[in-house]
Amino acid sequence: MKKTLITIVKILLFFIGWAVLLVAGEFIIPDSPGSAVWRFLSELVPFLSAVLFTALFWLIEKRRIKPVVLSSPLKNTAIGILAGVIWIGIAAAVLMLSGTMKITAYNSVPMLWLWALSVFINAAMQELLVRGYLFQMLKTDYNVAIATIITTALFTFMHGGAFEAGVIPVVNVLTMSLLMTIVLEYTGSLIVPAIMHFIWNFIGGIILGGVVLAEDYPNLYVTEFGGNILLTGGAPKMEGSIAVLILNILLIFVFSLLIKKKKLKV
Repeated sequence: MKKTLITIVKILLFFIGWAVLLVAGEFIIPDSPGSAVWRFLSELVPFLSAVLFTALFWLIEKRRIKPVVLSSPLKNTAIGILAGVIWIGIAAAVLMLSGTMKITAYNSVPMLWLWALSVFINAAMQELLVRGYLFQMLKTDYNVAIATIITTALFTFMHGGAFEAGVIPVVNVLTMSLLMTIVLEYTGSLIVPAIMHFIWNFIGGIILGGVVLAEDYPNLYVTEFGGNILLTGGAPKMEGSIAVLILNILLIFVFSLLIKKKKLKV
């Protein structure tokens, strides 16, 4: 019981501390919503807050936990890019070939590189916040299963908007979190899920307009969805589609097999 209470306190302190620093940091952001610079700063503050509290808790834990695993950066960057492109590529291809998703227009997006950087920082922040210190602490003090269950629940509740959209969007967020965790366990690096998460949001959201991001994020292409809501996904678009759910489950199965194969070699 004592161990459980200590763990709960750690989780609460980590999240509350991150949130307090996040709110404090918002006051230094210039009041110019809608601009690429404003969005960049809005993503940078929570990321730096997550980095700071990860480092702080790492020191408090006397370095017994590795909150950030950055092994083989070049190799894992390549894996992340390849896996991310396959992930969003298959999802988009299925929806386009089925006629569910159609590109209807093109928009000019000034400072696209800065919007892309903002998306990357947001994805890295989410992965560090959920699968950084918290996941490694729970894995060290308990086991992988407990760490996966708790961090997946936290990740799902962080995307609370999915609950208003229906069952499939919620299950999609849940399976996406499980996929990122399994990828982390397979590669041993936080780099891979962070890059996969970024590619999903950047190509799916900024480029194709099929993944819903914050309202001020632009879309390079105007995309329309039509047909059965099980495929179109409704308001969440791609992230509400049953096609994405099936793909997530298949990828979870593939990476689970890769983990099993990797363990047999050891």
